[in-house]
Formats: sequence, structure tokens, C-alpha cells
Amino acid sequence: MNINIKATGISLTPAISEYADKRLAKAVKLLGSDPAFIADLELAKTSAHHQKGDIFRAEIHIVGKGKDLFAAAEDADLYAAIDGMRDEIVREIRASKGKSLSVVRRSGAMVKSMVKGLWPWGSRGDRM
Repeated sequence: MNINIKATGISLTPAISEYADKRLAKAVKLLGSDPAFIADLELAKTSAHHQKGDIFRAEIHIVGKGKDLFAAAEDADLYAAIDGMRDEIVREIRASKGKSLSVVRRSGAMVKSMVKGLWPWGSRGDRM
């Protein structure tokens, strides 16, 4: 997965970049190390004149292989915002995997019910 980091209103230091990469390792593990996925991470300070409150924002947008996932978090600390964003994107990834597995199971059940309806003797109780 390719991760592009953009900083808005703050300077992107190597420590922040390394922290974000380390925190996104769980998302990379869940998606696999496929280079088809592109993650755009934006770290921002939402206000230049506020001193307290939720002034840091972390957003991630992951695109690739039919997936389009987005997560965002705001917090008083940049590192806490990154952690919140990571928790949300991991939840999104797991939910999308569950949805795709559910579609496969439902389609398999439909095929099975169609095959059951094609037998000449009808349902199982009619075979006696």
C-alpha cells in the first residue's frame, strides 16, 4: 500500500511521519501489502488562533481493488487524532470484509435453493 502524507497548517516532521506509518501498520496488515491500494493521509490543524479544544484533525482515504474507505478524527492532540483515525479505519476495513463475505454466503445460499428446486422429486420429504 502506498501512503501519501499531507500536512496542512503544521510542519510534517520525521517523528510525526514515522508515528503515522507505525499506527497504520494494522490497516496495512488487514488490507495486505498490495500496491494497488493508495492511502491519502492528511494531518491538519483546523484553526490557527484557537489554543484548546479539538484543533487537530487526521483524515485517511484508501482507494483500490473496489474499495473506497474514509475515516477522520479530531482531537486536542495530533497523536490522539491519528490514533482515533486509525481505530475508525480499522473498523471500516473489517466491516467491508464482513459485507463482502456476507454477499458470498447469500449468493451461495441462493444457488443452493435454486438447485434444490430443480430436482425432479421435489423436496427431501417426497423421496420416500
